[in-house]
Amino acid sequence: MNNSQQRGTTERSQVRRAELIATGRKLFADTSYDALSMDDIAKHAGVAKGLIYYYFKSKRGYYLAIVEDSVAELVARAGGETDLPNAERVRRTIDGYLHYAEHHHAAYRTIVTGGVGSDAEVLAIRDAVREELVATIAEGAYGRRTLPPIARLALVGWLSGVEGITLEWIGGLAGPGASGGPGASGPDAEPAAPDQPGRAELGALLVRQLRATLTVIEEFVPECPAPPVPDDPAAHRVDLAPVTGSP
Repeated sequence: MNNSQQRGTTERSQVRRAELIATGRKLFADTSYDALSMDDIAKHAGVAKGLIYYYFKSKRGYYLAIVEDSVAELVARAGGETDLPNAERVRRTIDGYLHYAEHHHAAYRTIVTGGVGSDAEVLAIRDAVREELVATIAEGAYGRRTLPPIARLALVGWLSGVEGITLEWIGGLAGPGASGGPGASGPDAEPAAPDQPGRAELGALLVRQLRATLTVIEEFVPECPAPPVPDDPAAHRVDLAPVTGSP
C-alpha cells in the first residue's frame, strides 16, 4: 500500500469513528448507559458489533470516547476567538458554554455530573474541562492563565455556581412535556417553561456574577485587579445584548 492509499484508509477510518461517536451521542442522550447493549448500539449504527470493538475495545471505551468528544466540543465552543478584546472574549466564552448546554442537554449533564455512577475516568475528564474553562476565564479577565491559589479557588467557586444554574436552566427548557421525552436534548427540544430566561439574559446574569467575583478577588489578591467597569450605567446594558456572531 502506497502513502496515498494509507492516507485514504486513515481518513476513512477517522470518518467512520466520528460517525460512530455521533451515533453514540444521540443514543446516550435518550437512553441510560445500562439500558444500551453493544448489540443495540451496532443495530442503530448499522454496523457489525465487531467494528465498534475494533475502534473502542469495549462499551466503556466507547462511552468514554463520546464523553471526550463532547468535552472537546464544549471547550472549543467556550474558548474560541482568542483575538477578541478581553471583555468580549469573556462574554463569548460564557455564551458559548450556554449554547453548548442548551443544545446538548444529556452530554452537558454527563460532563458536569461525572457520568454513569460518578465514573472516576469521567470525573477526571470533567475536572480537566473545569481547569481549562477557569484558565480561559482567567486569560480573558487578566491576560494570563495561571493565578494565585485563592484567585483560582474563587473562579472555581463561580464556575461551580454556573454549572448548577445551567443544570437548572436546561431542566426547565426540556421538562416532561418537551419533544423527545424527559430531558430531551438538541435543537428539536421545545421549551417546557415559558418563563425560563433566554440564553442572552442568563449569560448577562453570569457575566455580572463574574464581575462581582473578580471584585472580591482583587480585595484578596491586589495583583489581580478586576477589569474596569464603565462609569456610564447605560454601558451595563451591553451585557444583555446578544453576542455578535453568536450561533
